[in-house]
Amino acid sequence: MGSKSSISTGSGSVRQPSMNSIDRRQSILKIIFSSRMLVALLMGFSCGLPLLLTISVLQAWMKEEGVDLTVIGMMALVGLPYTLKFLWAPFLDRFTLPFLGRRRGWLLIAQITLMAAIVGLGRTNPANSPWMVAFAAFLVTFFSASQDIVVDAYRREDLSDEELGLGSSLYVNGYRVGMLLASGGGLIMADYMPFSMVYLIMAACLLPGIVTTLLAPEPETPAGTPKNLRGAVLDPLVEYFSRTGALWILAFVLLYKVGDTMASAMTIPFYLDIGFSKSEIGAVVKLFGFWATIAGSLIGGILMIRLGINRSLWIFGFLQAASTAGFALLARVGYSIPLLSSVIAFENLSSGMGTAAYVAFMASITNKKFTATQYALLTSLMGVPRVLASAPTGFLAKNVGWEIFFISCALIAIPGMLLLLKFAAWHHPDPEIIEITSQS
Repeated sequence: MGSKSSISTGSGSVRQPSMNSIDRRQSILKIIFSSRMLVALLMGFSCGLPLLLTISVLQAWMKEEGVDLTVIGMMALVGLPYTLKFLWAPFLDRFTLPFLGRRRGWLLIAQITLMAAIVGLGRTNPANSPWMVAFAAFLVTFFSASQDIVVDAYRREDLSDEELGLGSSLYVNGYRVGMLLASGGGLIMADYMPFSMVYLIMAACLLPGIVTTLLAPEPETPAGTPKNLRGAVLDPLVEYFSRTGALWILAFVLLYKVGDTMASAMTIPFYLDIGFSKSEIGAVVKLFGFWATIAGSLIGGILMIRLGINRSLWIFGFLQAASTAGFALLARVGYSIPLLSSVIAFENLSSGMGTAAYVAFMASITNKKFTATQYALLTSLMGVPRVLASAPTGFLAKNVGWEIFFISCALIAIPGMLLLLKFAAWHHPDPEIIEITSQS
């Protein structure tokens, strides 16, 4: 009996939707509206909220208090825990607290101490004690980075392979909403109340994350987890580098978004240089662009359920490169609000999709025995191009011109795309596709 059904009519037969396609749609809808997706979103919000409290909001407070610009600039060093979090991630893989389980126990501790650190930062005095401010801000970034470690591990262990793409995109979107609340909301509130009150309110905004931690289920602990600290440090590295193509994957992590990163580093000077006002940049690039990025992440997450992570990396990577080339078109045309809006919409949509696939891919290649350590290493490595590749962008733009600069950024994406041939060939079915097909 065939998988299609039809109803005979006077004019012929009308083909009805197959049960396979109906089951597939129901499976996808079940994933989208599952409680695990809500957990991923709320945990992303909790991770994104603290980030800018030690950057833009703190800089505004210190500037208002008359702190020297040199000291304000040095405050960037308090963000080191985000880069070095792989150093204590093995500790969180190795030890389990006597409450809430291997992941949620550490997550609750990280969130409570983070709330306390944010409140403490708000009670400091930047004008009289800038070094006490630095110490409090360092505690915020340390506990925030610790929360990131555990949330990343929880998401990988809680979600199945077919859910990982959408779950990662919702995490990223929650992260961005948290950043927006902290930076935009925090600075707006600071016009109407003291910064100490702003930090107190931001600390209270972490309460939904704590409630989520208490109510969410604990992922199943896989067999073979580290039995001692030495194993927690060395076994993740030994396991990863014993894989075929391990170095190619590391190269891919470094190169996949390098062109997009380089282009983004110089967009504000570019907009100003071709005649856009700061208000136009704020309205189109920041506000409109934010929602375009959110939409891109959601679309990317949903598409990954159907396409799988590997094929999504191919498609979204090409879209990323094409959108970067769109800036070259804007450089040629010059001042044009409609074209700027179109370029920003395309670039932020494709960047959101690419980031969702990128984050899901990194989660998918971690071994659940050492999720915290391996994912922390990969995300630390992910930050390297943001610093090293962005550094020479001003020199390049100055010497080759905006149009050639953005074309070069688009072409730089090619090596990262070619590396996909080594471990994510288009014809190789992803686990997500296999699982969905087996259900249909």
